[in-house]
Amino acid sequence: MKKFIQGLPKAELHLHIEGTFEPELMFKLAERNDITLPYESVEALHKAYDFSQLQDFLDIYYQGMSVLRTEEDFYDLTWAYLEKVSKESVRHVEIFYDPQGHVDRGVSFETALNGIHSALVQGQKEFDISFGIIMCFLRHLDEDAAFETLESALAHKDKIIGVGLDSSEMGHPPSKFERVFAKARDEGFHIVAHAGEEGPPEYIIEALDLLKVERIDHGNTCLRDSALVERLVKEQVPLTVCPLSNTKLCVVDDMKNHPLPEMLKLGLKAMINSDDPAYFGGYLNENYEAVSGILNNDKDALALLARNSFTSAFLPQSEQDKLVAEVDRYMTNV
Repeated sequence: MKKFIQGLPKAELHLHIEGTFEPELMFKLAERNDITLPYESVEALHKAYDFSQLQDFLDIYYQGMSVLRTEEDFYDLTWAYLEKVSKESVRHVEIFYDPQGHVDRGVSFETALNGIHSALVQGQKEFDISFGIIMCFLRHLDEDAAFETLESALAHKDKIIGVGLDSSEMGHPPSKFERVFAKARDEGFHIVAHAGEEGPPEYIIEALDLLKVERIDHGNTCLRDSALVERLVKEQVPLTVCPLSNTKLCVVDDMKNHPLPEMLKLGLKAMINSDDPAYFGGYLNENYEAVSGILNNDKDALALLARNSFTSAFLPQSEQDKLVAEVDRYMTNV
């Protein structure tokens, strides 16, 4: 199955670029920027990537971001990710980044965006990986801060295709950001939001009805509400599921109990993503491998996940069709 997954064309639609920060690169950039990390070695930092809940992860996640200072740093971070996934038959990526996490520590909006974007442009040239950038609001901050961030993004519609919502979910429902998402929609941005990772099904409903999202990031807890499941199936709302993330953060206690098989059985439009792969123990192919067993090594099921990733991407229909055709050709020849 590993060889099959390796060659399967696929897209990644739920990837936080700051979450691809491998310890080796973090130490390299810290040294370049004369920053002292609170870890004595790369090995010690690897050990620190052992956490049991979302907030513990976020604490170290934001600490790691502190070494990102220059456009070159953001380029190097993004390029390292692209080099990895170029070997995994990834054909399209739509990456998240958190401008508030950088601006609030003195890094300009343009510094982060330009570094990320320039690496993605180069990756498209060298690896033929198409891309989109989605700017996320940090939900633990207030809506006024999100409005300020949105204003900064308006001059960069040539680089940013959408807005999302991430960070600590519990206690920060989508309704908190209803007005800023309305403004983002009016400005022509695609709309996504994290909902139903730890939060209740009601958060997913709010994301749909108030934010009017086009995709739900995670969405696991939808299974607690049969009416919501029926709606998601009927409307074919994409769910960007992140298996290794779910188990690492103990959202799911064991991969054998992951809801993905039930999601597919019910007709939900799920696909596989890596979320924050440096912290959660695997990039996109490792996530496919992790679910292969609970899907009984069903190649058709894995191909469905890959097709869903392409048909859920913010790409023209012609591009979606072209990429789906790649999956179909691959399945014919395996």
